[in-house]
Amino acid sequence: MSTIEIDIPYGSELARTKLPTGRLLGTLDVDDTAGLVDRNQAIKEAIENPIGLDNSVFEIVNSGETVAIVVPDSFRTTRIEQVLPVLVDGLIEAGISSGDISFIYATGTHRGPTPEEERKILGDGIYERFKDQAYSHDPCDEDNLVYAGTTSRGTKVHLNKRVHEADRIIATGAVVLHYFGGFGGGRKSIVPGVASITSIASNHSMNLHPTEDQIDPAVRIGGLDGNPVAEDMLEAAQQSHVDYIVNTVLNRNSEIAAVFAGELNAAHIEATKFAESQFATDIDEQADIVIAASPATQNFVQTHKALFNAYQAVKPDGRIILLAPCPEGLGGDQFAKWLRLGSREAIIAGLRKESEINGQTALSTIQKAPITYVVTEMTDDEVNMIRGRTTESLEDAVSKAYADLAADGRTDPTVYLMPSAAYTVPFVKQGSPV
Repeated sequence: MSTIEIDIPYGSELARTKLPTGRLLGTLDVDDTAGLVDRNQAIKEAIENPIGLDNSVFEIVNSGETVAIVVPDSFRTTRIEQVLPVLVDGLIEAGISSGDISFIYATGTHRGPTPEEERKILGDGIYERFKDQAYSHDPCDEDNLVYAGTTSRGTKVHLNKRVHEADRIIATGAVVLHYFGGFGGGRKSIVPGVASITSIASNHSMNLHPTEDQIDPAVRIGGLDGNPVAEDMLEAAQQSHVDYIVNTVLNRNSEIAAVFAGELNAAHIEATKFAESQFATDIDEQADIVIAASPATQNFVQTHKALFNAYQAVKPDGRIILLAPCPEGLGGDQFAKWLRLGSREAIIAGLRKESEINGQTALSTIQKAPITYVVTEMTDDEVNMIRGRTTESLEDAVSKAYADLAADGRTDPTVYLMPSAAYTVPFVKQGSPV
C-alpha cells in the first residue's frame, strides 16, 4: 500500500501517524450492535421470562425472605445500575421488604469500591436507598466466610456469609470473553466474586498444566466446556444456591445490547453465545504488526486483556504497538511482586506454591510484552517491569517496529488496527495460516 494515515484512540483523544509501507489487513473491532430501544421494558421482559427456569425471580421469592444481590466491583463496566431499579422494584412488588435486600460487591481479590465508585455501580437511586445495606466482599475475612462444599477437583469452597446464608441469591454481571475463565459473568460472580482467597487460589491453580511448566492449553479464552478453570468455577458456584442471574452484554459504546436472566448456567450459556457474536472476530491470518488501543483502562492489570487479544492477531515474531495511558500505573503491589520474580520459570514455580490472579496475569504478560512497544503514561521502569519496549509516541513506536521487521528482511509488513483491543478477541480460522 502507499503511505496511509491512521488514527487510533489514546485516552480521550486520537493519536495519528502514517504507516510508511505494507498492507493494512483491516480493522478488528467490536461488532456494531444497537443498544436496547425501550431499555426498562426490555430488562423487565428478560427478568420475567427466565432461561432455564419455569418461574421468574418475582414468582420465586416469598414475603419475609432475605435477598442478596451480588453486583460487580469497580473494575468492569456492566451497566447493572440500569438493571437494578427494575429488579429491586419487582422484588418489592413481589412482597420482599426493602430492609431484607442487601448488595454485595463481588470484589474477588480486588480492592473494595470507594463511595464514589459504589454510587456508580448501583446508580444514584439504588445507592441512596440502599447504601447502608451494601457491603464489599473481603476474601480474607474469615469471620464473614462460610464453607459451602468441595468440588470434584478438590476446591474447598468458602463463600461470603451474607451471600450464602441469604434465603435468595441473585447474581448480576456482564458477559465478556475472559482469557482463562472462558467468559465473565454467570459463575464468575460467585467464584471468584464472593469466594475466599484460598478457594480462588485453588480454582486459579488449574490454569497451569498439571505436569508441565506451561499454561494448560485446555484453559482458553471463549471456552467453557473442557476448560478446567471454568468447569471448577461452575461446580464451585453450585455448592451454594444461586437462585437467579441477570447478566448484560454491552455493545461497543458500553450500552446494554441484551439482557439474559434465569438459571445460573443456562442463562449464562445463552449470554456467552451473544457475547461471542459481539466480541469475537475471525481472521484469516496473523499480521506482522498489530496496533492496539485500550484507551479507558486505568492500569496495566486491566490493560492486559488488550495485550492478550492483540497477541492473538500477531505473528509470533511480529510486533505489537499498544496504546494504553494507564494513569494508575501497573495496578498494585501484588502484580509488581510477581513481575519482580523475573522469569517465566520463577513465576510458574511461585504459582504452584500459591496460585493468585496477579501471578497468572504476570505470567501471561511476560510472554507477550517483549514484542510490544507501549505508548503510555507509565514510567520506563514500569514498562521494563512488564518486559515491554519503551517508546515516546505512536509515531516513534511505528518507526521502531518497522525498523525491527526491516532488519529481519520484512520491508512490506502486514498490519491490523484494534481500536477496542480490550474487548475485541481475534481467532484464526481453522485451516488458516498461523
